[in-house]
Amino acid sequence: MQKALSDMTHYFILPGLGNSGREHWQTWFEQSGEHFTRINQVDWDAPLCQDWVDTIDKALEDYDLENVVLVGHSLACATIAHWAKQTGKIVKGALLVAPSDLEAPQYKDAFPAKGFAPIPKEKFKFRTVVVASEDDIWVSFERAQYFAEQWGSEFINLGNAGHINAASGYGKWEEGLEILRGLG
Repeated sequence: MQKALSDMTHYFILPGLGNSGREHWQTWFEQSGEHFTRINQVDWDAPLCQDWVDTIDKALEDYDLENVVLVGHSLACATIAHWAKQTGKIVKGALLVAPSDLEAPQYKDAFPAKGFAPIPKEKFKFRTVVVASEDDIWVSFERAQYFAEQWGSEFINLGNAGHINAASGYGKWEEGLEILRGLG
């Protein structure tokens, strides 16, 4: 019997660079229940870390953080790490999918994201699950494991799943929703 998503829990969708389009699993999650809210960043294409952190903090200010689960993809995973380190706030949990390695050369040269590196390595004070792929071009499998270890996160390997986005076939992602149920 599948566990239902909690009616008490509020799930906040945090897309990465460029936002998550209509075919992305985050959009499917968002449309799967009434307790899902996408946090829209000021600038999706040339982000400043502090702006993204401030936007998260502002979005959560009217919620009981004990009932909040963050759902980050790619660049949003580092943003969540920065938010947790800067604010010291504790939420119910976070699902961190395909955490981009902003310290890797291919990322530095490809996108105008500023202030995200170095990526915080402190353990989260709340439950986290890192989901990674063995062939993600934005983070090596070893670095994804390293982030999970540093953050004190449970680690899930999806095998060869690319960047775990719509382009790699992750639209309606039932397995991801099951992982999320475990956090909520």
